[in-house]
Formats: sequence, C-alpha cells, structure tokens
Amino acid sequence: MAEQNTLSRRALLMKLGVLLNGLVAIILALPIVRFLFSSVTRGRSGAYRSWVSLGSVDQFPEGQTRFATFRNPYVMPTDGKTVDTPCWVRHVTGTQFQVFAINCAHLGCPVRWFPQSGLFFCPCHGGVYYRDGSRAAGPPERGMFEYPNRVQNGAVWILAGELPTPGA
Repeated sequence: MAEQNTLSRRALLMKLGVLLNGLVAIILALPIVRFLFSSVTRGRSGAYRSWVSLGSVDQFPEGQTRFATFRNPYVMPTDGKTVDTPCWVRHVTGTQFQVFAINCAHLGCPVRWFPQSGLFFCPCHGGVYYRDGSRAAGPPERGMFEYPNRVQNGAVWILAGELPTPGA
C-alpha cells in the first residue's frame, strides 16, 4: 500500500486558522506586555523630573500663600495649555518655602486658598487643609502633596515633572 502524504482541505484550513489566530494573539499581546513591563524597563531614574523656576522670591511675600503656574518639563507638541501646571506657593520665612500641588489628596479636585481663614478648601467633598498643608478636616486621609523646592539665585525652584505622591 502506498502512503498518502496529501493534506485534506479540512486539516489545511484548521492549521491555517490556528496560525492566523496565533498571529492575532501575539499582535494584541505585545502592547499589553509592553505596558506591564514599562515601569521595570523605564525604572525610577527621574527621566521626567527636572528643576523648574516659579519666579523670583520677591513675587511671594513672606507669610503669604500665592497661586503660581509652571511649565511641565515633559512636554509633547500636542499638549497645548495642559502643560501649564498650577500650584500654591507659601513663603514661610527667609528662604523657606512650601510648594503644594493644587490637587486634593482625596480625589484630586483643585483646592482653593482662603487667606481670610488661613485654610485650603476642596470644593468637591469638603476637604480642608491648614496653611502648612496638613489635613484639617474632611475625607482626605493625609495632607496636601508637596513639591521639593529650593531657592537659587533669587528664584524659587521646584522639582517638577511628576505629581508628588505619598510613595515618591
């Protein structure tokens, strides 16, 4: 008896279907795998962080809290006005400053400063913070997020690029 080495139509289509489904699965899996391993491959090198000037020390009177904006150092051409990031600058004394992210530590709503009461208020859920950024009342479980800052050549600088968080 002679052996047949021919492939039936059904077997050929089955193998072709498995091959095509495998290719589609690999194509769909690549972006997911890249996303999952991006934090490992990128590391915490601080590639997106750099020192940004908020302005001269004279713009922030001692004992007062002022609104300021800075340009995010990690900019894409399509970002537009979203790279102008707001913050609150508190001049404690001399060269000592506190720079707070505008976001509430609860759910990220923008907080407002009320100099009459010396408090920051979150309009979304009633979060309240003292002038030093510590929690006063409401749902936030911690104080406001604070940027690392320094005074250099008569200007206030912050380490910007990533939103300050408790784990940073």
